[in-house]
Amino acid sequence: MSLIYFDNAATSYPKPPAVLRTVGEAMRGEYGNPGRGGHRATLAAAERVYRCRAALAEMFGCSRPENVIFTANDTYALNLAIKGIARRGGRYLISSIEHNSVLRPVASLAERGCSYGIYRACTEASAASAELSGRLSRGDTVVCCHSSNICGITQPLGAIGSVCRSRAARFIVDVAQSAGHIPIDMERDGIDILCSSGHKGLYGIGCGFLIVSPALDSMALRPLIEGGSGIASAELSMPESLPERLEAGTLCLPAIASLEAGIRFVREIGEEAIETHICGLGRRVRDMLLSLPGVRVYMPERVGGVVLFNVMGRGSEEVAAELDARGICVRAGLHCSPLAHKMLGTPEGGAVRASFGIYNTAEQTDRFYRAMKEITAQMK
Repeated sequence: MSLIYFDNAATSYPKPPAVLRTVGEAMRGEYGNPGRGGHRATLAAAERVYRCRAALAEMFGCSRPENVIFTANDTYALNLAIKGIARRGGRYLISSIEHNSVLRPVASLAERGCSYGIYRACTEASAASAELSGRLSRGDTVVCCHSSNICGITQPLGAIGSVCRSRAARFIVDVAQSAGHIPIDMERDGIDILCSSGHKGLYGIGCGFLIVSPALDSMALRPLIEGGSGIASAELSMPESLPERLEAGTLCLPAIASLEAGIRFVREIGEEAIETHICGLGRRVRDMLLSLPGVRVYMPERVGGVVLFNVMGRGSEEVAAELDARGICVRAGLHCSPLAHKMLGTPEGGAVRASFGIYNTAEQTDRFYRAMKEITAQMK
């Protein structure tokens, strides 16, 4: 029985062959520690890192590759952005679909002199502008999940960015669930700091990144950790220049090289083509589930590449285990997004999520449907 992997919102699988080849090459090649010395091995590593910085800057509309900061993951990037600009008395507005990688940092800051509020996530530009205009004060910081990790909500970045600019508010965006299949432009959308993982829709492995807008003073962001930077080693504080100010310690070259290969893979297929493919699978699965007795699909009118559902009378973990026994990987529970689950009205145990990637097929959804028919038949 071949594996069916419907958990791409957690991490994409399988990885493209070019990504796997690149990881092996980065580990076998004559590469030193990037940014730590002037010999040929370290310079070769630094060149590989810069290629990925340039690819990310181009993909997300940033004119300065040096403003791309590599991190361990998206959670680290969001913590760096949120806590890095925190000042006593600062106020954050986060959306009602935020992941715990946003909710927990702002809740932590609220215990240290900051405050936060929650605005209703909207998909229409006019509704989003009205929602924020009534809540946002001058100097606030808005933190926005572009696309939800459990449903089809995608927030209009341009409209939100416009309101932020009108109030001199900072705008932080988490694009972990949209990067690679929805075009994003920091300058056009007024984004001050963009954060993402590299292992989901960008098909890399094991790293995240943060991009700082050239319009934002690099000194406005305090480092989350300090340490070796490769330059200004005699100084007690981190350098003022990017990326060194925010990148303490050695970078993971294989992960960064894999991300650059993943970006090439996405560019070759095209973001629009990937979005069309995964949303088509999402609608197909939604329709299958809605045809089954006792199945509830959450927000069926806005299904994208993610479908959230429950089988009435069965816990989400139980349904996921039944699917796993049939070789189908999905995720159950709250998906680290209790705010979004609360908005959708899921039960205490959360719901089952199926999420799709470029390697999923219609034939796989047919097998999923047959498995769900068996599971729902057990209810009778």
